[in-house]
Amino acid sequence: MAAPSVQEVLPPSLDSTSQPPSLFDGTTRLYISYQCPYAQRVWITRNVKGLQDKINLVPIDLQNRPDWYKEKVYPSNKVPSLEHNNKVIGESLDLVKYIDSNFEGPSLLPDDPEKQKFAEELIAYSDTFVPEIYRSFMRDAQTLAGAQFDFLEKALGKFDDGPFFLGQFSQVDIAYVPFIERFQIFMPAGFNYDITSGRPKLAKWIEEMDKLDGYKQTKVLEPEKLVEYYKNLFLKA
Repeated sequence: MAAPSVQEVLPPSLDSTSQPPSLFDGTTRLYISYQCPYAQRVWITRNVKGLQDKINLVPIDLQNRPDWYKEKVYPSNKVPSLEHNNKVIGESLDLVKYIDSNFEGPSLLPDDPEKQKFAEELIAYSDTFVPEIYRSFMRDAQTLAGAQFDFLEKALGKFDDGPFFLGQFSQVDIAYVPFIERFQIFMPAGFNYDITSGRPKLAKWIEEMDKLDGYKQTKVLEPEKLVEYYKNLFLKA
């Protein structure tokens, strides 16, 4: 179960003209981009665990990155990254697990061994699911992406004690939702394709996800810009 919601005022993104925060001063910082689905995974984790007062958001402008981010924070120059205990670690799925294990708040994995095993399988599969959908945009989106969404529909039927992948909300839902959110926005516009058509469990999952305050606060703010960006990226001849 997610922690009670805290509605926060989001800080502005830092760009090449911005000064760095007081690095390695004991403050825990999560470096994100508001547009990045990988960073959104970790942002959601922070929120649903109720860690808004424990982990400071530091949004980075990826189109105009400050030099200090690569030089002093995270040499790979990607987001997300987490500054904690005088070190910086990255990779979104690793950070979801790290925050869930090392900070207070409701656990995002169940005790049930069968569910834990399924969680590992589905989280690992997200590294196949996401690139397969993106690749489908340049080939036969309805057929190729459809097979991936059918996989999720079947996965959502494994446990019947709730609408989420493991029944109850978990790390698995966090792994998938930033991408499904974007695919649901783009595919009707780009391919006249509704990802929930004929998939009632996926439709219900999206409906239930949209009720979670910790997720709602992270959602894409300007869907029209996302559609335009994806069209330029995938559909321009």
